This record gives sequence, C-alpha cells and structure tokens, in this order.
Amino acid sequence: MPQHDYDLIVIGAGSGGVRAARLAAMTGAKVAIIEQVQVGGTCVLRGCVPKKLLVYASEYSQAFRDAKGFGWTVDWARFDWATLRDSVQDEVNRLSGLYLQNLKNAGVELFEDRAVLTDPHTVRLVKEGRYLGADRILIATGGHTYRPEETPGQELGITSTDAFVLKDLPSRIVIAGGGFIAAEFATVFSGLGVETTIVYRGERILRGFDHDVRAHVQADLARSGVNIICGSTISEIALLADDRKLVTLSNSMRIEADQVLWAVGRVPNTMNMGLEASGVRLTERGAVAVDEYSRSSVPHISAVGDVTDRVNLTPVAIREAMAYVATEFQNTPTAFDHADVASAVFSRPPVGAVGFTEEIARERGHKLKVYRSTFRPMKHILAGNEQKTLMKMIVDLKTDQVLGVHIAGPDAPEIIQVAAVAVKAKLTKAQWDATCAVHPTAAEELVLMGEAVSHDNEAPA
Repeated sequence: MPQHDYDLIVIGAGSGGVRAARLAAMTGAKVAIIEQVQVGGTCVLRGCVPKKLLVYASEYSQAFRDAKGFGWTVDWARFDWATLRDSVQDEVNRLSGLYLQNLKNAGVELFEDRAVLTDPHTVRLVKEGRYLGADRILIATGGHTYRPEETPGQELGITSTDAFVLKDLPSRIVIAGGGFIAAEFATVFSGLGVETTIVYRGERILRGFDHDVRAHVQADLARSGVNIICGSTISEIALLADDRKLVTLSNSMRIEADQVLWAVGRVPNTMNMGLEASGVRLTERGAVAVDEYSRSSVPHISAVGDVTDRVNLTPVAIREAMAYVATEFQNTPTAFDHADVASAVFSRPPVGAVGFTEEIARERGHKLKVYRSTFRPMKHILAGNEQKTLMKMIVDLKTDQVLGVHIAGPDAPEIIQVAAVAVKAKLTKAQWDATCAVHPTAAEELVLMGEAVSHDNEAPA
C-alpha cells in the first residue's frame, strides 16, 4: 500500500464525523478531519439542539396558562425573542467548542476548508490549494435544507437554518411542509405567539408515522391555533410592502405573512465533491450508496450519517461511525442494525415512536392485535388543559411479540427510549403485562392496556 499523509481523512465534522475521527485516532491512527463551516454539524448548530431549546421556550406560554389552575398568577409574563435567540446561539457555540476540544484531545488534525476528492486517495483543500492523501476516506458531510427552485419567489422564504437567527420574531408565518421540521417549527412559532399556518401537499401531516398518531397531532395543533391546510402547495411567493410576503397556494388561496419557512425536506451534501469522478456511486437522491458496513463502491471510501440517506437521525450517525471504526481500525467487522430505531418529534404534542406502524405491520403480512388508549394527563386536569395523550401498541397475533409502540403526548420522547429497549429485545405483550405499573404516571398505561381495540382473525390452516 502506498504511503499517505494520513491513515484516515474524515470529510465533515458533524456528530458522525467527529465520533469516527476521535475513535479512530484513539486506536493510534493518524487522522485528519475537514470542515468548511463550523465543528458540530447540523444537530448541534442548526438542528436538534437549538430546535429543542426553542421548543422548551415555546412551552412556557401554555405552562403559564396551566399554572392558574394550580393557584399561580403569572399575568406579568412577557417574551423577548432576542434574548432567546442569543442564548441559544451561545449554547450551540459552547457545544461546538467542546467538540473542537475533544478532537484536539484525541490528536485529530482539523482543517477548516472545503474538501474535494481528486482521486480515490487524495483530497484537495479548496482555500489552501493543498492536497492531502489518506489510506481511507470517510464521507460524513450530512445534508442541507431543500428549496423548490422551480417555485417563483422561493428565494423570499427562509429555511430552518435561517429560523434560528431571525432578527425579529414574525407576526405571521407560513410553513411549507408536513414532516418533522414543519411540525416542530409550527409548535415553536405558535407557542411564541406567532400566527402560524402549515401548508402541506398530503392529506395529513407526519407522513411515515402511525395513522392514529398523525391524526392526533394534527388535531391538537389545530386545536391550539395552528392553521393547517392540506392537499395544497405553495405555487408562488411575491414581495409586498414592508418586506411582507403574499403566498399563493395551488388551491388559489392567498395568505399574507411576514415570513415563509421552507420545511420540505433535506438533500445529501454530495454535490461538487469529486465523488463520482473518484468512482463513488451515488443513489438517485444523490446520497452515497453504501453496504451494511458503510463502504461505498470504492472499498476504502466509506460514508456515515445523513449523506447516506438511510435513517437520518443523529444517534444513528454516531452508531454508524462507531461501527465503521470497529470494522476498519479494530479488526471487528460491525454492521449497525437499522431496525427498530426509535424517533421523536418535538411537536405539540410531542411524539415518540419505535417499530412498525399498524400500516407497515400489515404490509409485512402480520396478523395483529392493536391496543390503543387516549387519556387526559393528570397534570392537565386541574389546569383545564384539553390536550390528551395517545398510546398505541402493535402486537403480532401469532407470536405475541410487540412490533411497535407509538405515543403522542407529554414526555413521549422520554418514554419511548425505554420502550425501544423492549421492542428491540422482541419482548411479548405478556411480558409487558407482567411488569408492575408505576403509579401515578402516564407511562403505566403501556403495561395496563388489557383489551385490544382491533383483533385480526387467524389465517385458516
């Protein structure tokens, strides 16, 4: 093997890239990491972390209303966007600094530049004009927000990246999309007092989640004041006076707003990187095509995280990175299992889900028992808060294995983490039922749902 500058070059210093670089360096490998923006990646800088901090802030408006039922008077409460915005940015910059320090402590060399592959073992640093060689290259460049460039006036809108650093909080906002990002930012803006409208092309938001969860979340967002327009898209955005926007929908409806937020998906960061010229095959969506060990079509070039478009979640990128290092630097071939990965949506109400939805389970040929419970959380009763919790369990009729758990309600993301252990372990409904409840909690409902709401018949022998 020819001698190169590094044993490993990692392109992209997000959660997956940083983890891979650190762990590889800790094995004694000589490692470089290249990042053109800021160490931390989407999750830390413009995704999970700042988003959840905004969600926390938005929850106070309801909490202040709820407090009256418990005897508290908080009529003096006021909100200042600039304070929140700047505090959130201070926190993400602090976390970025920790990532940077951890890289230095592990002996990883950082290049703040853009990387382009010039051949299967060589990377060119665009600003420096310098060339670096490596025995192995790991692509961990993540993805970026998508804009429908064919839509007239699309440039007048913002993306989730821009939303974190807005100079002023808008009075009215239109959010295009119906997935994670749309539901979460609708929760944030409406909770902060912004008149919020979701425009979604499908018939119900949160495509890919269980149909009962989708209906529950959409109804509760609408109940809390979010205007949701389904079966429509934005066909044009025009500029009005005072930087306001006139949004024309495909159903001919027109809406005036201060801001339009595009939340219509993300695209893998693979453009103009020299990947194809180096022999790396891309999928139709532009992601790096990889095998179960995260290896691309060029054996010593691998990829982890959102750039592979498998399961686009930060913990998945981290686990893929750990598996990559075990395989390539510790002589322990390891493939991360993408089945039964839990996910959360920090909407109002929040969602936690793991395993099969009812629809997917049936598509896979399972006969089912379905358990479902809807109830008002104890805390909401004195508060006069009408928000309810939905819990749903999908059980295989023949084996009694719990195939999926779906929760929409307060603390759902926290509860689903533990439920994911049980689903991953393939526990049966009988084993769940044998677990004694913790009372009074919402989570106890998961071990108390005794009667199935639907029960398939066994297939004839």
